[in-house]
Amino acid sequence: MKITRVPGFMGMGAMVLLAGCGSATNLKPPKGEPLPVAPFGATATPTPADLIKPSNQARPERSDEVLKNSQQRRGDDFDLPPPN
Repeated sequence: MKITRVPGFMGMGAMVLLAGCGSATNLKPPKGEPLPVAPFGATATPTPADLIKPSNQARPERSDEVLKNSQQRRGDDFDLPPPN
């Protein structure tokens, strides 16, 4: 009984083909199609650059400020022992 490695090569080939599917060009609406309507409460329709810009919640800014002065924590009124 011969063991062939064809399925493994086919799987690797499929992964390589799928890796090349992404587009590296700028996002533009299809020709003749308008941009999506402005979201509820927005004053203007967002541009494509605005639509792909991640929000602060998606990518929070990093705080590199080092603690300069140690401070005592104030008491927590809700830090109660568990009920018996």
